[in-house]
Amino acid sequence: MSADIAAKPGPLPRASLRDTLAAVAEIVLPTISKGVIIRRPRVVGLAERLGLDGRAVRRMQRLRAKYGPGPLMLAIPGRNQAIILSPEDVHTVLDNAPEPFSPASAEKRAALAHLEPHASLISRGPKRDDRRRFNEQVLDSGCPVHRMGERFVAVVGEEARALLKTAGSRGELAWDDFTASWQHMVRRVVLGDAARDDEDLTDMLARLRAAGNWAFLRPQRKGLRDRFYERLEGHLARAEPGSLAAVIAATPQTADTAPAHQVAHWFFAFDPGGMATFRALALLASHPDQAGRARREIGAAGPEGRRDLTFLRACILESLRLWPTTPAVLRETTRETRWDTGTMPKNTSVFIFAPFFHRDDENLPYAHSFSPDLWMDGVRQGGWPLIPFSGGPAICPARDLVPMLGSAMLAALLDGRQVALKDPARIDPGAPLPGTLDNYTLRFDLRD
Repeated sequence: MSADIAAKPGPLPRASLRDTLAAVAEIVLPTISKGVIIRRPRVVGLAERLGLDGRAVRRMQRLRAKYGPGPLMLAIPGRNQAIILSPEDVHTVLDNAPEPFSPASAEKRAALAHLEPHASLISRGPKRDDRRRFNEQVLDSGCPVHRMGERFVAVVGEEARALLKTAGSRGELAWDDFTASWQHMVRRVVLGDAARDDEDLTDMLARLRAAGNWAFLRPQRKGLRDRFYERLEGHLARAEPGSLAAVIAATPQTADTAPAHQVAHWFFAFDPGGMATFRALALLASHPDQAGRARREIGAAGPEGRRDLTFLRACILESLRLWPTTPAVLRETTRETRWDTGTMPKNTSVFIFAPFFHRDDENLPYAHSFSPDLWMDGVRQGGWPLIPFSGGPAICPARDLVPMLGSAMLAALLDGRQVALKDPARIDPGAPLPGTLDNYTLRFDLRD
């Protein structure tokens, strides 16, 4: 279906006020409350206990049943807002970026301007093209193994060994220690070994991201942002060999590239990568057959072959399908677009709720099960939209690098030891998986 050829004149179907309020209450507000730019741990825990993501998916199913395949306009005063309800329309929106469906929506610009006002994701026109090119070149987008993969995997191994030592002394592996190790690894990969312990850099970005959660509603912390970029640019200026900073120094740039702002977004993106990796560990710890398969892959690859662990990458992608770290994929129309069911005005905010398409049990037999083979045998290609890294021309440039690092971390944690959830009831392989999994409270027993 094209978004340019109208089969029906007039406006798109519009939800009733009652259904709009229900959609806002059960879909939009819980998504915002958990934190769009940085997660709020207490709200994530509450979402798991109350099953809020599952309720949101069921609300989407009811909207589809009542109004048809959409798109569906919501009755929101002062803002044109459309919800996408069909897989075909997801592809239409994502495949036609940045025109007429721009990733730089007003909401996204307001949020990310707090921390990275010159990032590719919220840029338009030639500046977006230049910044997008830079991101793809430095991150080796489309290449399963980054050109510095051997070095990066070695860094992962070193940080994993330190993590395992800490976990051994504490008697368990918990989120706080894992994320500290993950951030050590990220800073070394992006900026070099000299940045490993620069927790102040990460903390400053976290505070900027927390401000970004409020988007329009909070003034920008420009002084903090200036201090953050001064510190970040100091690291980048070293161009330490063996880091992405060295790749940046060797990559062509223009006056518009704003490399430090692109790097800030990489740090932002690596954070949910750690969440996905930790949740993937929980899936493997609770599914013995898949864990055995992962260990066989690790053994066959050996320590030198951890740059390209296909099955473990699939486990991370499956973690992202089950619990998307980017649940709201936003676009904004740059002109009027025409659909089979009517016309969508210019400047409409288009909302794709990834959990709906990932966990739609009315259409997907695997909706609530751990099914990593989806990412290995091509079932997902060209059909139903499974979009852990978005899709189309605006797909995340780090879609290959993050799973490469996450799979190497999983390999280092699983190799030669048994991993068990301390609260095994949270993931029952014989029952539907929960709609939300609070990574902040996961704890593991590790046994050699």
